[in-house]
Amino acid sequence: MFNRNSTLLGIGLAALPPIVLWLIFVIFLKNDAIIMDKPAIPYLIAIGLNLVMLRYFARKHFDLTSRGIMMTTFVCMLLIAIFKFH
Repeated sequence: MFNRNSTLLGIGLAALPPIVLWLIFVIFLKNDAIIMDKPAIPYLIAIGLNLVMLRYFARKHFDLTSRGIMMTTFVCMLLIAIFKFH
């Protein structure tokens, strides 16, 4: 019924850490945290979490899910590079 090896599942799983960390850092902390002096930190934490998930699913041989996580992480890294460094 629920296929754990799908690209869409990987994309959905990889989108969760950036969204959750954005909610935590921007909405709940309202930029009052000391860590917010470096605005790219939440996104770098999210990328690290995505890489941990990628390793887990790659070891379990869920190739399609790993591919979805890898694609989403790559897109997030590109977006961070484009918007934070320009």
